[in-house]
Amino acid sequence: MVGSTGRVTGRVGPGLVGEVMVFVAERRSTEAFLAYPAVPGDELPTGTAVVVIEYQPPRTVYVAPLG
Repeated sequence: MVGSTGRVTGRVGPGLVGEVMVFVAERRSTEAFLAYPAVPGDELPTGTAVVVIEYQPPRTVYVAPLG
């Protein structure tokens, strides 16, 4: 899961629980996860390409902008 890429579908930012769609290779599908910014204070608007930095089961990820 860590290192997977995805796209923000619900704004991620301080004080917000966002949503990202991430490609899960084991299942060969894209799935929705609750998301928090990996760097506190970062804001990631809808449509931003992201990479998963940390995964906390069952459906929470910490993400950073890709690139």
